[in-house]
Amino acid sequence: MPANSPISRAVLYVLAAGTIALAVGAVTRAAYGWAFFSAALLAQVVYHVSHLAKLARWLVEPSAGAVPEGKGYWDDLLAQLYRHERGRDWQLRERDRALERFRLAGQALTDGVVILDARNRIQWCNETAERQLGLHFPGDVGQPINHLLREPALQSYLDIADFTQPLALRADRGEDLALQVQIIPYGQNERLMHVKDVTQAERLDRMRRDFVANVSHELRTPLTVLSGFLETVRELKLDPGQRTEYLTLMSEQSRRMERIVEDLLTLSTLETAPRPSDEQVRMRPLLAKLKADAEALSGGQHRIMLAAQGEYDLLGVESELTSAFGNLVSNAIRYTPEGGEVRLVWSADAGGAEFAVEDSGIGIEKEHIPRLTERFYRVDRGRSRETGGTGLGLAIVKHALARHDAALEIESEPGKGSRFRARFPARRVVAAAQLARSA
Repeated sequence: MPANSPISRAVLYVLAAGTIALAVGAVTRAAYGWAFFSAALLAQVVYHVSHLAKLARWLVEPSAGAVPEGKGYWDDLLAQLYRHERGRDWQLRERDRALERFRLAGQALTDGVVILDARNRIQWCNETAERQLGLHFPGDVGQPINHLLREPALQSYLDIADFTQPLALRADRGEDLALQVQIIPYGQNERLMHVKDVTQAERLDRMRRDFVANVSHELRTPLTVLSGFLETVRELKLDPGQRTEYLTLMSEQSRRMERIVEDLLTLSTLETAPRPSDEQVRMRPLLAKLKADAEALSGGQHRIMLAAQGEYDLLGVESELTSAFGNLVSNAIRYTPEGGEVRLVWSADAGGAEFAVEDSGIGIEKEHIPRLTERFYRVDRGRSRETGGTGLGLAIVKHALARHDAALEIESEPGKGSRFRARFPARRVVAAAQLARSA
């Protein structure tokens, strides 16, 4: 054994004590030698027992920072124990930090994550999964996932254990929430449940299908009319009056299709174009143009009023704002009976601005208002076609205003009229005099 080991040191101590005791006994009396040897052994026992007691007390609540100190070769032993415990404590802290990082990373995921054991019992879940599935961590730890989510489809998915394809689920908590669930086996018979919210994707897909169906429907009608008139003009002998009438109707349908295509291109541009610049749009000339356009569209059948307050302009793209405001004005003219009134109201100050179009028209039922800005949504489809609408005007208004950080507010009452307000924040408002100073 090594010369500096505790046992070697103890043997050397005993041999040294015995040698000294023999020398003492030879010089004096043998009893003195034995007394010296016994005292030396007792001191050795007390030395070891005191250090063992310290070690025993430490073992009750071990801590790397509280390892007892020793003397002699016990100092070496306890120093080694101290270094071992410090290293072990560092490893544990590193492990805890790594686990905490993984936990925080799991919590930061926008998808739900649930860790299950081989019997599908919950071991851990992140906050996203709690919201999506109605779970409660750590209260639900140890509970089978299929007991908390009583969905026959999920039970069948777990029983069959074919996890190559995800499972579609609907949240059963009064929410229109569409989820996609997939089980990923890993480790020693453990499973990770990945939960993805596909509500928005499904909504966009439904909107895409509805959009294609609506465009097809809107274009089919004028195309059918055109096709029928062309066949009539080609195959029948018509007098000049009938031919002119048919050609006029064909021209109207062509213009209608042209308006639909133009509005679709405008909407596509608004959705894909970069953010608008901070060009100063002069509101006084724009308001005058909107009033003139309203009077031309009305043809003298309505009272057109303009009220403007505040010498302020807007920052943005003039063509987009003109399109948005013009759609609001033309809608008011089309849906206001002859003899009615349409008011254009502009008010602005340093805190923000508002452009409103008020009419005394037919009004809109309350249940239709939330859907008015949807593409091709119409309260009265037949009347909209009669007035020349494409069903895209308010969708254009919504996107154009959103690009200028503005919001559209709609108030209406059947038989009394409607009020459409575009509200702009302070960052989109600039004093009209500023343009003159810049010039």
